[in-house]
Order: sequence, then structure tokens, then C-alpha cells
Amino acid sequence: MRVLIGADTWAPDVNGASYAARRLAAGLAERGHEVHVVAPARGIRSRPARRVGPVTEHRVRSFPVPKPAGFRLCPPPGLRQTARRILRRVRPDVVHVQSHMVLGRMLLTAAADLGIPAMATTHMIPENIIPAISFLHLPQAQLKKLFWWDAVRVLERAGLVTAPTPLAASLAERNGVPGPVLPVSNGLDLSRFRPDTDGRGPAFRDRHGIPRESPLVGFVGRLDREKHVDEIVHALALLRGGPGRAGAVPDARLVVVGDGEQRGRLQAAARTAGVEHAVTFTGRLDDDEIPDVYTALDVFANAGTAELQSLVTLEAMATGKPVVAVDAGALPHLARQGENGWRYPHGDVAALADRLARVLGDPAAAAELGTASLRIAGEHSMATTLDTVEELYRTRVRPVVPVRAFRRAPGAGARRRVGSGR
Repeated sequence: MRVLIGADTWAPDVNGASYAARRLAAGLAERGHEVHVVAPARGIRSRPARRVGPVTEHRVRSFPVPKPAGFRLCPPPGLRQTARRILRRVRPDVVHVQSHMVLGRMLLTAAADLGIPAMATTHMIPENIIPAISFLHLPQAQLKKLFWWDAVRVLERAGLVTAPTPLAASLAERNGVPGPVLPVSNGLDLSRFRPDTDGRGPAFRDRHGIPRESPLVGFVGRLDREKHVDEIVHALALLRGGPGRAGAVPDARLVVVGDGEQRGRLQAAARTAGVEHAVTFTGRLDDDEIPDVYTALDVFANAGTAELQSLVTLEAMATGKPVVAVDAGALPHLARQGENGWRYPHGDVAALADRLARVLGDPAAAAELGTASLRIAGEHSMATTLDTVEELYRTRVRPVVPVRAFRRAPGAGARRRVGSGR
């Protein structure tokens, strides 16, 4: 099968949607499919198609945007025609876009124009995009309405819509995306993320100056506002104890892997809280070193309130680690109370410190939590995701009516599809 994946964010971008799209493309190529990827170029000129690893990339001219840092957008003028030219040249059996942003929407529109079956996966919720559109100076409630209004307009151009979790699928439907929106996990390479059997964890600690014997909490991801890593920093201060504090694990440490606009603020918070010496900020690491991070941890913490699945939490779980996560977004699907970890209310730093102390203070119980994490992560294997996606390509994805035909008569209901049976 010839598959064309459209991605508004792609390598070298560092975010969950980019990683998920890249894993999907590589997995499909390994199964013998011919995979093409359309993504923003890293400059103002489009680049000819070229082979990059197992896929063929088509890079379209783009411009940088102020937020998020490093992100690029393809300018709309002429983009629909560019998308058509690429689709005519590639002649894919199916188009699968990974966002409803500028490039994704134009590929869906061009696929409808040409009668090519197309599906979309939504990796976003308003909280992911609001920081980038804050220049509109609208109340947050209006920005959320604007996000979903736009998402519905674009995603209704797909013959099928999926989302990474049942929560994400339900959220999309509740906000008007025509359903059913199918939950399909982003998937995880369980051969890459696995328990430490060859000393990778201690070696990682040695490389980054972290004492081998110290109980270690870890976070991996973008250091942006919606990740709330400051809550983990302040919880560490409570966990370690100090003036006016009752610390349960006085030698606990924290490693923060990643970069973003909040890094300086987080370092300042660590200084103010008196735990600067106990927090290691590694910055962005090479992909090859990321599996080693998890093996070095005793517990993984995630305070992000805008997670639609959280691949980093799944990666930690696949390494056999307990997790402590905020009770928000899709994280309750992964952090199951008393089974593989604990949850805490957003903003309640004392509760977060308490949950971390429960894990770090009882190594035997922590080992049982880690075993449960392994089992739960096994439900999200990349093999299962690829099986599901291939089946959807073969049996569920259909062409849709071209955009110019999207006209509703007075009182008409949902949009018309071609041969969708829905």
C-alpha cells in the first residue's frame, strides 16, 4: 500500500505528535508499505522529494513562528495547489494527516478534490495551541471555542478521524467533530523501552553526575507552561525536608530532561526552594540516550495538564517504573491509583510530595507498581497500533465530498460522505 502521511510537525521537532507520526511512518515502512511524508521544510523554499531512512520526504516551504520555539508553519497561499501536485505525483492509496493545522488541512482538502481516501488523527487540544495564539487577546473560553470551531471545519474533511485515547476521542466528539472518533493508541516500541538488564541506569547517572544511591524522580519532555514542572520541583523540596518541612526522603533527587521556554524559570524555582544542588537539568538529549533516562529513575513524575496520551509516561512504564501523575487529561488512563502508581490534584504540591514519598519510601511496593506498569504498557505496543491502522486503511477510510460541495441546506444535519456508511 502507498501511504502519504501529512505532518505539520516533523523531525527535528521535539513533541509527542512529531514522535508519534515518525514512529507510525517507520513502522509502516518496516511492514513493506511505501511511505511518503509531507512536512514543513526548514526554510522558505520547498525541497525536492528525497529518501530519508525508510520514507520519502516532501518538504514544503515554511516560516518560523514565535511560539512554540522552533515550530514552523507552511504559508497558505498556493498550498492547496502544492498539495494537489504532490498527491498527483505520489498517487497514494490513502492520505493520513496528523493534525488539522495549515498543512494538514490543505492535504485533506486536496485529497477530497482528487477523490483520494483520507483520514486524520488529532493530537491536539486547545491547551496545546492557546499559548501560540495568545496574541489575539481573547478570553481563554473564546480561544477554546475558536480552536474547536476550526478543528471541526477541518476534520470533517476526513473520511475517518482517530485520537490517541478514549478520552481524546470523546473530547473531540463532544466539541462537534463528527464521529465516531476512534481511539487508537500512538503505540510504543517495546523493544527500545524495556527494563534495565545491562547497567544502563547507573551509567546514565554517572554521565550526569547523579549519585547512584540517591532515590531519583524524573521528568522527560518540553519545558513549557502546560507541563507544570515547577510543581515537581517544589514537591522535591517538601520531599527532602528543610526548615519548616517534614521530609520523608531527605536524599531524593530530580532529573529534568528536555528544554523549553520555562527552563530558566524552573532553575530559578529550584534555587529559591533550596534544592538547586539536588536537581539536574540535562537539556535536550539525543534520542539514543532517552531510553537510558528511564532506567536510571526510581519513579517518573508528570504534572502536565494537557496530555492526550503522554508517550513519555508510557516509555517510563515500559521500562518498569512506577508513575506519579496529575489527575488531568489522559493521564488517569496510564497512572492507575494503587496499581502502577498514584495521582494527585493539579496544584496540590503537598499531595504530589506525599505520592512520591509513598513510592520512594517502600521499595518492595514500588517494584510491584513497576511490574504493573510493564503490563499496562504492553497494551500499547507499536505492533498492535500498526495492525489497527492497516485495518482502518483497508476497510474504513473512504473519500469525502470535495470541499466546494460542503453546503448545507437549511435545517440539514451532518455533512455528506461518499460511501462512508456513516
